[in-house]
Amino acid sequence: MTFDPIAADLAVRAARAQAGSARPDAPVLPDPTPRAPRAAATRTRLAARLHGLARWVEPTPRRTCQPG
Repeated sequence: MTFDPIAADLAVRAARAQAGSARPDAPVLPDPTPRAPRAAATRTRLAARLHGLARWVEPTPRRTCQPG
């Protein structure tokens, strides 16, 4: 196996770039502005229908007989 100086140089530069990105004077990107949900009403109706379907499909617990 031979030593490749170009690969070593690229690895050192990548490591320095990664470590240097956490410096206190590094540029700070602002947080993205949250956008309003597009279909909130549709999502709510769909969730209600899926909950109803799940209640209909879900098995009910068995009633056990109590000796009396």
